[in-house]
Amino acid sequence: MIVTLGFVIGAIGGALLARKKNGNRLDMVQHAAVLGVICALVALFLNILILRML
Repeated sequence: MIVTLGFVIGAIGGALLARKKNGNRLDMVQHAAVLGVICALVALFLNILILRML
């Protein structure tokens, strides 16, 4: 659940970032995908860290 939420937040942030830079639709999709994957990986490591502590 945390990983999915991280991906969604990253994708929304990436799309907004591309829109702010006056990118077209494909730029928004690419930024959303890249930031979504990065945030999902960070969330995955945080999830693993939290589960190891419990």
